[in-house]
Parts: sequence; C-alpha cells; structure tokens
Amino acid sequence: MSMDQISVRIDHATKAAAEGVFDLLGLSATDAVRMFYRQVAMQRGLPFPAKIPNRETLAAFRELDKGRGKRMSLKKFKAQLDEEGA
Repeated sequence: MSMDQISVRIDHATKAAAEGVFDLLGLSATDAVRMFYRQVAMQRGLPFPAKIPNRETLAAFRELDKGRGKRMSLKKFKAQLDEEGA
C-alpha cells in the first residue's frame, strides 16, 4: 500500500496535552492521526459532533477575547457546577 505524508501546524500547549493522552493510551501521534482519518472515512464525517456555537456562546467568546468575563480552570468550573447542583 502506498503511503502519503501530511504536515500539521498546532500550538505547543495543545500538542503537549494531546500527546500526554496518547502516551497514556500507548499511541503515537501518528497512530492517533491514522485512527482519526480511518474514523472519518468509516463514518463519512467527523467522529464527533461539530456544531456552530449559538449567539450566546459567541458573545461570551467575544467578551473573553476583549479581556472581560470570567476565566477559570476546568477543575474549578466542575466544582462550581457541583456546588450549584447541576
């Protein structure tokens, strides 16, 4: 089987975080990309839901981009949800 090569640019933090997960799963980045491509081909679409954010979410993104709004870690966000009984 002939093989093609691809090149991808990605920010360092995202790459490092993803590769940490791959390591835990015993996968290389190449293995993960191959798995992704196979799933796209098999499902004839993305292997996860890809949705356009609604107006409220887009407005929140814009607020954060302007330096306003409240930022918090995922851990803190989950704790807040637990406190609110969500």
